[in-house]
Amino acid sequence: MYRQACILPAAFVATFAFAQNFTLRSKDLGGQANMQQVYNGFGCTGGNLSPELSWTDAPEGTKSFAVTLFDPDAPTGSGWWHWIVFDLPAAVHELATGAGSQDGKGLPAGAVQAVTDFGLPGYGGPCPPVGHGPHRYILTVYALAVDKLGLGTTAQPALVSATLNRLSLARASIIFHYQR
Repeated sequence: MYRQACILPAAFVATFAFAQNFTLRSKDLGGQANMQQVYNGFGCTGGNLSPELSWTDAPEGTKSFAVTLFDPDAPTGSGWWHWIVFDLPAAVHELATGAGSQDGKGLPAGAVQAVTDFGLPGYGGPCPPVGHGPHRYILTVYALAVDKLGLGTTAQPALVSATLNRLSLARASIIFHYQR
C-alpha cells in the first residue's frame, strides 16, 4: 500500500517562450501515483501500466515526440529513468493507458522504447525504497526538431536524455508523487 504524501495537483510545465501553450495532460494521473501505475517488482505490487497521455499546441517545426519518466529523488546519485519512448510521429498527440508495455504493442508504428534503469525497455512505474519519503516523478513530452533520433532500444538513458535536450524545441511535464 502507499501513503498519500504531499498532495499537489499535477504540475503542468512548458518551457521556451515561443512554446508557452505546449501542454501535457493525463486522465489517469493526479498528484499521486495510484496502484495502477506503480511498478510490479522490487517489492512493489502495482499494475505497472503507463498512464494515458495527451499533448497539445506543439511548436511549429515539430517533427516527432518523445516521452520520459524520471525520478530525481532515487537514492542513486543520478536519479532513475522509468520510461523512455521516442520517434513518436508528429501526427501522434496521445498515448493510451498501458501503451508503454514492454512489448510496445500499444505504441504507434516506428516508436522506440529504450532501456530504463530497470534494465528493460518499456514503462516501469514508481517503486521507491520503503521509508525513503515521497519521490517526485517527472513525466515529460518533448517536441523534437527531427523525425528520428537515430538511437535504438539499447540506448542508455543518459545518452537518450542528452540527445533529447539537444534536439528539443519544447517540452511539457507533469509531476506526481509516490512513497512507500
